[in-house]
Amino acid sequence: MTLPIINVNNVTIEYTSRVGFFKRFKHKALDDVSFEVQPGEVFGILGGNGSGKSTLLKVLGGILHPDEGEILVKPGVSRALLSLGLGFNPELTGEDNAIISSMLNGYSKKQAQDLCKDIAEYSELGHFFYQPVKTYSSGMKSRLAFSTAVLTEVDVLLVDEVLSVGDKKFKQKAQETLSEKIKGHQTVVFVSHSEQQVRKLCDRSIWLKDGVLQAYGPTAEVISKYNNG
Repeated sequence: MTLPIINVNNVTIEYTSRVGFFKRFKHKALDDVSFEVQPGEVFGILGGNGSGKSTLLKVLGGILHPDEGEILVKPGVSRALLSLGLGFNPELTGEDNAIISSMLNGYSKKQAQDLCKDIAEYSELGHFFYQPVKTYSSGMKSRLAFSTAVLTEVDVLLVDEVLSVGDKKFKQKAQETLSEKIKGHQTVVFVSHSEQQVRKLCDRSIWLKDGVLQAYGPTAEVISKYNNG
């Protein structure tokens, strides 16, 4: 059997919140979550608002570290987290942010600068590509995030509902590009509110509710449990 590209073992993320001056309470954004992602598969994360989907994707991307449990990533595997504006410096231009993001994924400065020509064209941001990200609308940030992540050659794409923002024409283009990546056996972990998108794109999935794993397996089975839950 093929070794998993990502293995999530009993991961818990806990936050401490303050109520008033003295009272504090702990909240588990993720509670003892375990699953694995195989090379070349499209893996779905389904759940409502506050279910822990985005927190989990940040754990998979190495941005958050578990309070308990562990995430094991196959040696040498590169990951890109495609999330709306995450990691962008609002004071820097779209171009500068794209260069930094590419270099963090192993590109030399020259390679990143060359790649930026393709990112600028694909994103269709025009002169805004050379303006500070703080001037961008949410749709423009979505274009920059998707273009940068999808044109950077990485082993695993982590997609956090970024396709839900932006104009219809670009969303269609983005979905077609993602489909091409999937046909080329790109490993993708895909978060979405859209049951239809998860059903269409994902081989296997999990369903999260209040940070707890409710179902894990073939997507059709997970969606069936999700709808009956």
